[in-house]
Amino acid sequence: MTPPGWHPDPGHSGKGPAQERWWDGAQWSGHVRASPAAARRRGIRIGVGVTVGAVVLAAIGGGVYLLGEDDGGRPGIAVASPSATPSAPDGSGAPDGENGGGGNGGGEEDGGQGPGEQLPPTEPGYATDLAAGVSLPVPKGWTGKSAPVGAGLTTGEHACPGGAAETCVRGGVFSAPAVALKLTGGSPEEAAKKDIAVNAEESYGGDSYGKITSHEELRSGAVTVAGQKGYAVRWKVVTEKGDDGYVESLVFPSPSSKDMLVVVRSGFDINKDAPKLSVLDEIVKGIKPASGAGNGGAA
Repeated sequence: MTPPGWHPDPGHSGKGPAQERWWDGAQWSGHVRASPAAARRRGIRIGVGVTVGAVVLAAIGGGVYLLGEDDGGRPGIAVASPSATPSAPDGSGAPDGENGGGGNGGGEEDGGQGPGEQLPPTEPGYATDLAAGVSLPVPKGWTGKSAPVGAGLTTGEHACPGGAAETCVRGGVFSAPAVALKLTGGSPEEAAKKDIAVNAEESYGGDSYGKITSHEELRSGAVTVAGQKGYAVRWKVVTEKGDDGYVESLVFPSPSSKDMLVVVRSGFDINKDAPKLSVLDEIVKGIKPASGAGNGGAA
């Protein structure tokens, strides 16, 4: 059985750049994009470890990535990016986007809208993840980004502690279908407990923050999000260099497709200029089913 992800468009006429179409595991969706070979990848590291392409998670936490932007200045978060996720057999992931957290981030990835790629409907005050069927509230002063697959929120750009060549963010929150992050099978609890270590490393490990020297579990338990029963795990991590941080992995069933799990990765620096954890709690409380997501967008 062909897994959900980006595959060569069976309806492509052969004229123009090669393109891929999103397969949700049962049928072809209306979302198309330029094939990886025809698209340029770009991104920037941003505060919380997260990578967001045209906003599909790649890795979240401290170090964050913002993909698909040419201005080189928007924040993103490390989660699992569409161009590096199981949503695409070649590891390119679902509709572009990646990670999300506060801490490190970095690297370049594609995330811009490719020829024929459809962007999700926008709703004032929200960043929409069409594939996952959810919208994230954008706090005042934050930047929100919607995408066919993945959504991201970031704030507080600054030079990464590991070097000014990369840009990090003080806080980031990103969503994506679990399959795009290679989290397949299991319950929300199992997925969240499995994802938290990956989130922490993506957000605060690597060159920007050095290795994580220790961590403390602050919270682990059931939570209701967008009317769905999910599970969240929150850690405090201590880094080798730069700020320490808070990372959280939240997993719950998609409100538009009960067979799909949604992962929300977050990363907040522990710094006077970083947002308080209460902001993260408010964001989680404000997550809602996406309007116009239909049967889960690409799912």
